[in-house]
Amino acid sequence: MRARIVRTRRLRAGLSQLAFMLVGLGIGLVVPRIDSGPRAPSAQVAGALLSIGIGLLGAVALIFSMLFLVVQWVATTFTPRLMMFRDDPIVWRTFGFALGLVAFCVTAAITVGRNPEVSVFVPILAMLLLLVLIEQLRTLQLRAFSAIQLAPVLGTIADRGRIVLDAVYTGHDRESRPLPPSPTTIVWQRPPVVLQRVEVTRLIDAATAANAVIVLRAIPGATLHHGSPVADVHGGELSAATVLRALVVGDERTFDQDPLLAFRLLSDIALRALSPAVNDPATAVQAFDELEDLLGWVAARRLEPLRHTDHAGVERLVVRLPGWEEFLRTSVDDIAFVISSPMVVTGLRDALRRVRERALAEHTEQLDRRLALLDDKAAEL
Repeated sequence: MRARIVRTRRLRAGLSQLAFMLVGLGIGLVVPRIDSGPRAPSAQVAGALLSIGIGLLGAVALIFSMLFLVVQWVATTFTPRLMMFRDDPIVWRTFGFALGLVAFCVTAAITVGRNPEVSVFVPILAMLLLLVLIEQLRTLQLRAFSAIQLAPVLGTIADRGRIVLDAVYTGHDRESRPLPPSPTTIVWQRPPVVLQRVEVTRLIDAATAANAVIVLRAIPGATLHHGSPVADVHGGELSAATVLRALVVGDERTFDQDPLLAFRLLSDIALRALSPAVNDPATAVQAFDELEDLLGWVAARRLEPLRHTDHAGVERLVVRLPGWEEFLRTSVDDIAFVISSPMVVTGLRDALRRVRERALAEHTEQLDRRLALLDDKAAEL
């Protein structure tokens, strides 16, 4: 039984860098052969190209240094699970563009060295590409500054969380139908990994071909342990390998289909701020603003499993999603257990009261229990 262990972003980053280098190599071989237009001495052009190419190695080192420093800062200041800057496409695109420009400059310098003169289009193109790289480096630097500032980080996490919530809680819950009895349970038989994404289309096609219904018992973002049940297959027969191949797993959680990750990150930032080593209750209260908005979004909706049908409208895949209690445990309970600051108690209590105003009736009981706990803590302080 095998699931697909894919490091998607790293694979894309490597392919993009390779593509930039190949394009730079190709342009460096083709452009110096242009015969039309004004000409320039090849020796001077080749020297300038080599100087640019060697100097760009410093830009490559700068990108790596910036990446290392920002990731280290974020891990120690906010939470080690926050890797948005590392996975930001601007980082790897800028790095790939710099490598491609190095390949172009070096290749073009070697190519033009064979002729006494070369088209002025070659140095002009090199300068234009260098200006593009400078603009990309500027954008990367601004993105790095945002990645180490509290307000932009909190806002970005909340925005990503809202996108995932909108995608998985569609608001078009289909009526549950009785499932065929005696399901076959598929069990994880490998070392622990994180379920990052479920390939829905592949599972629906497999279930349709087998006339079966797949009920996923693992939530995207959960850790799959050896021996833990992953899915139940009702009706037809499906091999474990067929189901597991549609699960993308990896070493860490991602925003792809994980509705709890944004809540976990915001809670981690608040907890880090409340630790005795940091003791920054204002940061925790600021994180509550984003948590309140996300919790209010969830509280106002019915949190039913996601049911997928085939082209004929027959239910083929049921994906279990986190319930209201799981959202509260992830975002509130850990904080409520450790807080001792009046500012934090008041801030969290006020946030939950505003969430209660937006909540469905079925969600108010859990909120009332936590509000009562915070009332008791406020009375003790």
